[in-house]
Amino acid sequence: MSNDKPQYDYDLFVIGAGSGGVRASRMSAGFGARVAVAEDRYMGGTCVNVGCVPKKLYVYASQFSNAFNDSQGFGWSPTSPSFDWTTLRDNKIEEISRLNGIYETMLGGAGVDVLDGRARFVDNHTVEVNGTHYSAEKIIISTGTWPHIPEFPGREHAVTSNEIFDLPVFPKRLLVVGGGYIAVEFAGIFNGLGAQVTQLYRGPLFLRGFDQDIREAASREIAAAGVDLQFNSNVASISKLDSGALQATLEDGRVLEADAILYATGRKPHLQDLDFENVNVEQNSNGTIKVDEYFQTSENNIYAIGDITGGMELTPVALADGMAFAKTQFNNEPTTVDYNTVPTAVFCQPNIGTCGYTEAEAKELFGNIEVFESSFRAMKHTIGGREEKTYMKMIVDRSCDRVVGIHMLGEDAGEIIQGMAIAMKAGATKAVFDSTIGIHPTSAEEFVTMRSPRS
Repeated sequence: MSNDKPQYDYDLFVIGAGSGGVRASRMSAGFGARVAVAEDRYMGGTCVNVGCVPKKLYVYASQFSNAFNDSQGFGWSPTSPSFDWTTLRDNKIEEISRLNGIYETMLGGAGVDVLDGRARFVDNHTVEVNGTHYSAEKIIISTGTWPHIPEFPGREHAVTSNEIFDLPVFPKRLLVVGGGYIAVEFAGIFNGLGAQVTQLYRGPLFLRGFDQDIREAASREIAAAGVDLQFNSNVASISKLDSGALQATLEDGRVLEADAILYATGRKPHLQDLDFENVNVEQNSNGTIKVDEYFQTSENNIYAIGDITGGMELTPVALADGMAFAKTQFNNEPTTVDYNTVPTAVFCQPNIGTCGYTEAEAKELFGNIEVFESSFRAMKHTIGGREEKTYMKMIVDRSCDRVVGIHMLGEDAGEIIQGMAIAMKAGATKAVFDSTIGIHPTSAEEFVTMRSPRS
């Protein structure tokens, strides 16, 4: 047996223990690699700490207000419920702490060395953490993105999605600035929890990039639920009043008061304090890291995965990236990720679920398409008394009858579209959907009973 000392301390050094970094670390170690991962903030990354997990918990909390109201039509006589912000906030903190521990245990159990600190590049094979140098044959950057508040007077008074979960006092009046899924979700959360919510977006309609009909249906339902949607509006400045309230002056001169102002106007690559200038890693024009299909950067032993690469900012995509990297590099199994037909959900209220192309994209790509749609009031709401409408849409490439887009606005849309995504991944045609027997009575059965295309 050779006693030669390995050339490097590790086969793989991972910078950032978010979803992608943890998956790459665990799988690579499982394939026999010597692995270390450095994390200076959140074990589990954005998703576990200030993203999908706490957000979904808060969505659940916010839905009880409607459930209490709906129950009366079904014969329940609830007493007037009250909401306690500190209970939700502190229970969330406890749950996230539990998950942090699970991630740390999981990595340790896989044989990964976990370092608590910011890793900084010394050169393309060496990083420094807390004053100690570590060398590695391969290095992954998986530091994700970070919320960004643009420059304007009073920006220091606004909070981002990082801080909104842990506000010391529940804001009775919340101003949300932004039109992406994060802004839309938090507007719905705080509206459901009882705040007076105003959402501003500088464009004519929020959720840019989603199907137009879904966007329009969502705006109708969200406004009907009580969120004051103000499109073509933007903040010019924010000031703090003597009362402690915040005053936002808009570009059109209007003035709005709020107890908190959430800015959800975009995220930027989280590359600060990496000493990035010490390596020759090429970036895209938006600051994300340029990679090939195997996540290799312009430095051939440095890789990048997840949000930092500028692709779809979704936890399951980062997980897929991490798995593909480990298989390729340490299991002699070259693997790429297929980013087509990736399902996604927006946990606004009602939910949005989507997979495949929008109608505009499909028309441009395939030319001759058919569109099937359905809008209805869910059975639950007919007795519960809610006027909320569910909207479903299916897009078919007429040349081959393949379903190329499915979109839904309605309760449990994320759960339903996940199943539809499997059918789409398998290349299901409209004929396959039509020949599938539905489960009755459900909303999901609408997707297998749409018979007449939109004229």
